[in-house]
Amino acid sequence: MTLSRTKLAFAGIAAALSLAMTPALHAKEAAPTAFDPIAHKRVVEVSEQLRCLVCQNQSIADSNAELAVDLRNQVIEQVKAGKTNKEIVDYMVERYGDFVLYKPPFKLSTAILWLGPLCLFVAGLGAFYINLRRRKRMVAEAAKPLSAQDKALADELLSGRKE
Repeated sequence: MTLSRTKLAFAGIAAALSLAMTPALHAKEAAPTAFDPIAHKRVVEVSEQLRCLVCQNQSIADSNAELAVDLRNQVIEQVKAGKTNKEIVDYMVERYGDFVLYKPPFKLSTAILWLGPLCLFVAGLGAFYINLRRRKRMVAEAAKPLSAQDKALADELLSGRKE
């Protein structure tokens, strides 16, 4: 039995769609937590506090990167071991540094993270102010009144008596 070209095309499209809908082979999903809802809630709370070190703009709760999956699994294991949320976060900070936190603490090594945006804003306001003053000075210099000699020359040129 032979398939018509249309049926073959539809079969090919269906196969392509099924391949496109499967997750990437290298990204592993975290195993669902097999414990009570309270522990699951704790895992989610801690995971949302920790930054994915690969993605850097997602928490490990949102990321599907391999490292994020491993970190989530570590959080699950520590919750199962009975550690508190603070102990788990402290362990992750000890292991990966303050960068793993979405809200790093204010200290000398993280001051640029907290003060950098403010400094850039103040610098931008300063540059804007300086630019406005420079333009105002340029307009004031360009708007000097004409001397009597310049005015006479302009009148002659406008009347067409002088070329």
